[in-house]
Parts: sequence; structure tokens; C-alpha cells
Amino acid sequence: MSRDQDAVWKALADPTRREILDLLKDGPRQTTEIVDQFPQLSRFGVMKHLDVLREAGLVRTRTKGRLRVNSLNVAPLREIVERWISKYEGFWANTMLRVKDLAEEEVKEVQTKPKRKKAK
Repeated sequence: MSRDQDAVWKALADPTRREILDLLKDGPRQTTEIVDQFPQLSRFGVMKHLDVLREAGLVRTRTKGRLRVNSLNVAPLREIVERWISKYEGFWANTMLRVKDLAEEEVKEVQTKPKRKKAK
């Protein structure tokens, strides 16, 4: 695994950073807007999370005067999906089909079993 992907995995490991990415999924946000979404954290704490996301390449920040506008960069996520997740799609699809087939077989068995008459 490349160092870049290591940084992405480490960034994704933290739930606060994943929440920040979820916020940015809806569009760019000023740093102040992001900080306001995490009242339980200090401004400094949120900034540290943004730094980790920037270092991993998941967030891009541009400065407009005194404002810092953060946006999501999905390219590193796409690389993760292509490198790791897509390899296992076939496995999961086959597993789910087997589960479906087994469930359907059980339903057929239940439906074809003769019903017992209740004793009086």
C-alpha cells in the first residue's frame, strides 16, 4: 500500500473526520461553518482534524481574503474503492446470492410441508 493510501485510511479511521467529510459532501464550507458543527470540540481540535484530512488529500482548502473555504476531494476515496473495495464486490454479491437461495429454499420447504391438524 502506498504512503498516500496509508494517510487516507488513517484519516478515515476517525469518526469526527468522517463527519467532516460528510459535511463537505454537500458542498464547500468555510472553516467557521465546520467548527460550528462540532460544539464539543475546540476550534483548534477541528483545525487539527482538517489538517489530517488535507494531508491525506481528502480536503482542499482555498483562501478568499480572511476566509478559508474547504471542499471535498474524492479522488483518494476513489483510489481506495478501486484498489480495495471493488476487489471484494464479487465475493459479497456471490455470498448474498447464496443467502437468498437458501432463504428461498427454506420458504419452499415450509410452504410444501403438510399442515398438522390441531388436537382437540
